[in-house]
Amino acid sequence: MPYLFTSESVSEGHPDKVADQISDALIDNFLAFDPSSKVACETLVTTGQVVLAGEIKTDTYLDVQKITREVIRKIGYTKSEYMFEANSCGIFSALHDQSADINQGVDRESVKDDFESKANAQGAGDQGMMFGYATNETDNYMPLPLDLAHAILREMSQIRNNESDLMPYLRPDAKSQVTIEYSDDDQPIRIDTIVVSTQHDDFADDETMLAKIKKDIINIVIPRVKAAQKAELQGLFDGAITYYINPTGKFVIGGPHGDTGLTGRKIIVDTYGGKGAHGGGAFSGKDPSKVDRSAAYATRHIAKNLVAAGLCDQVLVQVSYAIGVAKPCGLYVNTYGTAKVDMHDGAIAEKVSEIFDMRPYAIEQRLKLRNPIYSETAAYGHMGRKNEVVKKTFGSNGQTIELEVELFTWEKLDFVDKIKAAFGL
Repeated sequence: MPYLFTSESVSEGHPDKVADQISDALIDNFLAFDPSSKVACETLVTTGQVVLAGEIKTDTYLDVQKITREVIRKIGYTKSEYMFEANSCGIFSALHDQSADINQGVDRESVKDDFESKANAQGAGDQGMMFGYATNETDNYMPLPLDLAHAILREMSQIRNNESDLMPYLRPDAKSQVTIEYSDDDQPIRIDTIVVSTQHDDFADDETMLAKIKKDIINIVIPRVKAAQKAELQGLFDGAITYYINPTGKFVIGGPHGDTGLTGRKIIVDTYGGKGAHGGGAFSGKDPSKVDRSAAYATRHIAKNLVAAGLCDQVLVQVSYAIGVAKPCGLYVNTYGTAKVDMHDGAIAEKVSEIFDMRPYAIEQRLKLRNPIYSETAAYGHMGRKNEVVKKTFGSNGQTIELEVELFTWEKLDFVDKIKAAFGL
């Protein structure tokens, strides 16, 4: 029997995403000037106020207030009527040194050598389990409802920042949600419902302008999203879609003034929109010694390459760790009965463990995670993004450096041939 599945996304101006972006901007700046930095940074944003808290071990000094204001300005909170504005908001920093008890497990004298030796191995920054997922229903191997929810808000952000004449009333905060009907064999049939709530300027005539917002989203935003899809998915937009656009009505008060934001509170938006599974920890604000982040990227890398190699149509990969220990406690694979090889999932997991080194230092090296690449992950999902090389500029304490870095390395399909050879595909 057909079924419905729903995923949501939020814009870069959503208060939780504002907090994520500030935390990850701090991570990037610490890593740019000291790649060995250990950082766990949490951010809280509310009316006219930012609070920074966390633990850091680094040899560099940063002007955290300046970095924070730059992030807020880039997002678009630049007007006093937003009640949260880059130049005037208060910023309180409660950042302090990392616990020596935690650091002893992740900071080794010789992390490159003798991984099995506790004396030398770089251990996991915490215990826990992390998940990666991939499906062949989209070109980027992401679940379609989440991919479309992200795409709607990216188009609105593009319009707000670069084509503001089209929808001049848009403010930074927004949310989207897409419900898709699937067939018994898990194939998307049609888009059932699209929900969009967007912050907007105050209007003299609310009823008329709310009708205009709905019309603009349906006639400007949605056709752009449809056009960007591969041909076989464009037909999903042709049915009778139910739209809920700003269903509560007026949405002028938004952003951190409308709702307090915290780092790490949108973990399902950050991952797979509810498909697959999610581990116990968030990503933003954590350097790659924290396996909550690095191992989640590594399992996505595995999952995407397994599906791209034709091993299965969809797959969930789990890895788990003990704090301070390099070797994972276990690796689990679930192909949901879609495997194209005559092997149980347990046997597939054993082979995957032989192909991919899942010790923390090996993950950092394979995916180049000691580079300042995290600001770009903090809005519109950490997975399913474009792998590319870019130049980034950082300034601190009178110094300016320009670095060339590779973004979203966990999205590379660089293990497809190895997987095909290992499984005889």
